[in-house]
Amino acid sequence: MLLNSDFVGFTSNKISICVLVLSFLLCCGKPPVRRSGDKNLQSTAPKPVLTVSPSWPSPGTSVTLNCEIKPSSAGWRFYWYKVVPDLSKKNYRYEVLPDAINGPANNSIIIRGQKHTAGFACRAESGIPENLTDYSEPKFVWSADSHPAASLTVSPEREQLFTIDEIKVNCKGRSADWRVKRLTDQYYQSDLSDCSNWGTMTGSTCTFISPQYHRAVYWCESGSGEFSNAVNITVNTLESILTVSPSWPSPGASVTLSCEVKPSSTGWRFYWYKVVPDLSQNNYRYELLPGSINGTVENSFIITGQKHTAGFACRAGRGNPEIFSDYSEPNFIWSADSHPAASLSVSPDREQHFTTESLTLNCGGNSTEWRVKEFRGLSLSSFPGVCSRPSRPGFSCTFSKQQSDKSVYWCESGSGEFSNAVNITFAYRGLLLVSPVHPVTEGASVTLSCRMRGENKLSNVFFYHNDKLIQNDSRGELKISAVSQSDEGFYKCKYSGRVSPQSWMAVKAGSSSFPVMLVVGPVIGVVLLILLLLLCRFRQTKGSGRVETVYQDDQQQPVYSSLLQGDLCVYETIRQPGNCVNVSGQEQSDYANVGGRSNSA
Repeated sequence: MLLNSDFVGFTSNKISICVLVLSFLLCCGKPPVRRSGDKNLQSTAPKPVLTVSPSWPSPGTSVTLNCEIKPSSAGWRFYWYKVVPDLSKKNYRYEVLPDAINGPANNSIIIRGQKHTAGFACRAESGIPENLTDYSEPKFVWSADSHPAASLTVSPEREQLFTIDEIKVNCKGRSADWRVKRLTDQYYQSDLSDCSNWGTMTGSTCTFISPQYHRAVYWCESGSGEFSNAVNITVNTLESILTVSPSWPSPGASVTLSCEVKPSSTGWRFYWYKVVPDLSQNNYRYELLPGSINGTVENSFIITGQKHTAGFACRAGRGNPEIFSDYSEPNFIWSADSHPAASLSVSPDREQHFTTESLTLNCGGNSTEWRVKEFRGLSLSSFPGVCSRPSRPGFSCTFSKQQSDKSVYWCESGSGEFSNAVNITFAYRGLLLVSPVHPVTEGASVTLSCRMRGENKLSNVFFYHNDKLIQNDSRGELKISAVSQSDEGFYKCKYSGRVSPQSWMAVKAGSSSFPVMLVVGPVIGVVLLILLLLLCRFRQTKGSGRVETVYQDDQQQPVYSSLLQGDLCVYETIRQPGNCVNVSGQEQSDYANVGGRSNSA
């Protein structure tokens, strides 16, 4: 017979055992559950990060899930979940995996025989429920094989699509409700979203047009909780490529712009733009050319009378509403002639330089800000360092190159002008031609020479003009005393078996007064002769008459006093003496010559 005190002790022990059993079942028999409204059970632990590998397994292969807590520490138990679509709540529900009910201490688990697209998540707890983490973001294992209850098709049926394509993702299966999901990776971050964010869901089909480049995985999720097969889709922007020909036109010559759209297709209208420097944005702005406001059917456009350095771009449009390709990369027409509002000078004034030698570029004009641009190969860039920063008037930039290089340089002003452009070559070693980087004026003298690193003067140098040998004696220089247009072209030199790179020497016209007088002078002479002939004819028909005496000044004798006194050369002041007009009015042989000159003129 038990005493009351014994009975009480027995009962108390029994109650303690029951509490322990219940605690074990709650803690270890199944994953812990937190009530969202219970403040005492809110998580103070960091959110775990789940990774899956591989994310595109072959059908039936194993997949490893790894759950990481940051900062890392010991004593965690990990729980693993299958992610199940829940369309009614526009979310997912989490079902614990069979092998994870007791929360193993290992932070990884292997899923074997995975055949279809599936989603997973994890969380962890450390000893007590209060330290239970949130669920990780869901991660997916994708399969190209269709699930019997859910499948996905894409139209157009290709992986590489474009911003002009209307894309349809269609879901099929046993369910009446569907949603289309996609996962994009941009800037090292994943973005999981459904069709309602970027397209239109009609029944089981999601239709969308992507306005910009992206790469994503797409799949369907059914109202009954299945995943379809998954597909990779890349949406590319339409690329416009502009070419210019020629890139170094003669001043005033025509230039042809050609625009190509990739991928190639028909039905485009092409728009042509002038590229204007915008130093405030460290970029360019685009202004439609006058003949291009409504676009052109032809993919080429002719610029006439181009005299100075300029930049151009193109793009193409199609459809209603019109969908445009991206702007092409700017392409340039370069001129060695200075713009009145912007000019570039180079010191030292030569095209070819050795690496590590300093070179100074000077920008001048009517702007308060400048930048130097460099075009190397197929790449346009602002010149590095101090040269890329807008600066005050009289901007100069000194630099050197450490590697061999050939580039075009020019200045761009804050008011939107381009300067003249120059070719500059840097070479690490070898033979270099010393030639002016700027055009040489007609009639001026110029001296070309050759040099090698560390050697002051060379002799027995051969010089070539347009690949034709023009000097091969002991002199080390090529001197041209009066440059003419025929001297324009490519020059190079040869010394001791080495040949320099070739450089273009441009020749520009000299003062315009001489050509103008060359044309105007003969015209004035011919007009005077015609007037004199008419005067002679008039005197013949009128008989005798007198003409007032004409004097050059008070000290000079009359040039002529009368047209009736013998055979006087009335035009001796504008030509050499020759045959004259006699008083009788008969025209001597020299008038036939005058007429001939007049025709030729």
